Amino acid sequence: MIVKRLMSHDKGGKVFLSVLFLLGLLVPIANLLAPPDSIFHVTTYSVTLLGKYLCYALLAISLDLVWGYCGILSLGHGAFFALGGYVMGMYLMRQIGTRGVYGHPELPDFMVFLNWESLPWYWTGLDQFWFAGVMIILVPGILAFLFGWLAFRSRVSGVYLSIMTQALTYALMLAFFRNELGFGGNNGLTDFKDILGFSLQSDVTRVALFMTSVFALAIGYLVCRYLVTSKLGRVITASRDAESRARFLGYRVEYYQLWVFTFSAVIAGIAGALYVPQVGIINPSEFQPLNSIELVVWVALGGRATLYGAALGAGLVNYIKTILTGALPEIWLFVLGTLFVLVTILLPKGIIGILRRTRLVTNNG
Repeated sequence: MIVKRLMSHDKGGKVFLSVLFLLGLLVPIANLLAPPDSIFHVTTYSVTLLGKYLCYALLAISLDLVWGYCGILSLGHGAFFALGGYVMGMYLMRQIGTRGVYGHPELPDFMVFLNWESLPWYWTGLDQFWFAGVMIILVPGILAFLFGWLAFRSRVSGVYLSIMTQALTYALMLAFFRNELGFGGNNGLTDFKDILGFSLQSDVTRVALFMTSVFALAIGYLVCRYLVTSKLGRVITASRDAESRARFLGYRVEYYQLWVFTFSAVIAGIAGALYVPQVGIINPSEFQPLNSIELVVWVALGGRATLYGAALGAGLVNYIKTILTGALPEIWLFVLGTLFVLVTILLPKGIIGILRRTRLVTNNG
């Protein structure tokens, strides 16, 4: 009933969910049941690549929630994505056990190499999947809450807030590069073996992770769609368009901003946690400010304040990146910069804005 109400006037959302449903249905069949020599066969590599795009799409939706609807341009959302990924990576490292290079039953290989005698306290409990799941939500959520509480109560906004979020992710990148912090330093966490007892090299496991990503993206979209069409959504949109007027009407705008910012960080963390077992590695490069800037380009290209447009932009830009970094890796940054300029000048409302003008989708984003 809730889904039906949300989609009743949202043609674009219906198309988006329909595409996700078809992907979740057809890709596993094409990978597991179609013969390898069939034109309908989808390779496991392609399944993993699609799963990565879906994680990026969920990350893009999390940014669109705060930027498109709340007017907060966060240039540090990649940090929350990376933190969720690191928590999942720590869980996966704990599952290796004696199968590591050094055969230590408890310490990861990089800790043995660096002569660590015991696990740091913050690794405690991460051998349990349920605990890791809780930490995937709490770690980025608590960081976003603390950062947002200090920033929003001081009424920091605009470019100043954007710079602060970028400084946050840059500081985390520098910290995670340090070997003594206990997160693998420059190499990060890798060489994962299995998840919940299932081999990560298995085609079935890869398909299961892909389907989990499809489900998470669909749920993430529906929850965010529910939020932006609720009273809360109307308040945060009002704070974006006329913050002073919203305050005059009695709304504590900073509380609404804090809640949305924290919630979006949790979504980003979940996206990062789904990303890591599919790509097989997490390292400090995920904290690079450039990654968060790329994320802004995804949302801007697809269309701000649409949710599904942000997901579309994430998929499109990363597909282009996959093609170019394989064929002409040295030009990717130039293409990214060109995309940013062109979107700003020619596509201020993104691809969805063009489709709306041609009446291919409705105006309810």
